[in-house]
Amino acid sequence: MKRLERMIIDEGTEGIRIDAWLSERLEGFSRTYIQKLLEDGLIKVNDKRVKVNYRLRADDSIEISVPEPERLDVRPEKIRLDVVYEDGDIIIINKEKGMVVHPAAGNHTGTLVNALMDYCGDSLSDINGIIRPGIVHRIDKDTSGVLVVAKNNNAHERLSERLKDHDIKRVYAAVVEGVIKEDSGKIDAPIGRHPVERKKMSVNTKNGRRAVTYFKVLERFRDTTYVELTLETGRTHQIRVHMSYIGYPLVGDMVYGKKKQKYGICGQMLHARVLGFIHPIKNEYMEFEARLPGYFEELLQSLRV
Repeated sequence: MKRLERMIIDEGTEGIRIDAWLSERLEGFSRTYIQKLLEDGLIKVNDKRVKVNYRLRADDSIEISVPEPERLDVRPEKIRLDVVYEDGDIIIINKEKGMVVHPAAGNHTGTLVNALMDYCGDSLSDINGIIRPGIVHRIDKDTSGVLVVAKNNNAHERLSERLKDHDIKRVYAAVVEGVIKEDSGKIDAPIGRHPVERKKMSVNTKNGRRAVTYFKVLERFRDTTYVELTLETGRTHQIRVHMSYIGYPLVGDMVYGKKKQKYGICGQMLHARVLGFIHPIKNEYMEFEARLPGYFEELLQSLRV
């Protein structure tokens, strides 16, 4: 563990956010990386952990501990990728269902990152370290659809800022259990770690972060509903948690939905259909759409019979 010397704040710096102030003064440290250090408790003010939006005060003492780079053996693998769009700064991938986005415990191979490392070589941002090169945002293993990958740190940082500002359009298609009566609606309920089952998320009014999902009914069936879902925020498992919370869990979702699935679907029926944002370098609005995968269309056809 490398320890940087303490920094003492003078009066002229009062009121500035700690992440913004440090990113200007620490060469080679992006604001995104500094925010991660703050969240991990590796940056302390007056020997105490602070949030990323902490505003500095005169005579504050800042201490920064930087961990040694992780030494994991993440290797390139030749895995077919459905590339929707690519330029010198970003790649838009239509991820297939069943693919994990980045290596983690139990999934060191066969991930999107392994495929990207083979496809892009060294042309991926390194802000998120060696196990998540280029990864700006994630979608779950059993969720299919579009996501954006950054080829360099400049593009990565700008896309990350737009995500935090809710300035990226993300529209999903899903099939849920039950028949929704309302044609549309808004779910505004904070999401945090489940108080008992720590591997799950839940609506958590005490420790959760604000989460907003909009839904629109596209088609109603006998005991299910085909819906369009738009994210305002992007919390872990947000759509799955929110739809379960209002009584309409996703078909196939064994974690937040029914344990017995009568349609023979393994994994939630959720597809990231539309992704729209201002290009981080060209500064032009771009929008991408991934058609519903075959298994999704087949279920819809069977429900219409």
